[in-house]
Amino acid sequence: MKLFFLISGLVFCCGALAQAHGDQERAVDIKRHRAMAAAHEAAAKCLESGQPEKACLEKLAKDCKGLGIGKYCGMRHQH
Repeated sequence: MKLFFLISGLVFCCGALAQAHGDQERAVDIKRHRAMAAAHEAAAKCLESGQPEKACLEKLAKDCKGLGIGKYCGMRHQH
């Protein structure tokens, strides 16, 4: 029972911290989302131009470095 309350408390605490974004953090999030969107748009245009997928993904990985989770800004394909 104590473990249940401990886990519940941690979940509540972490949830409260995740929601506590001020204006400055929100502005940073907006900037990051726009940068990720631009990187993905550039990757789409690269693929549309007929360039090899490998080259487009390498550019996407470079453009996404430090922006999001994973090598490609958090976007994974099913193929």
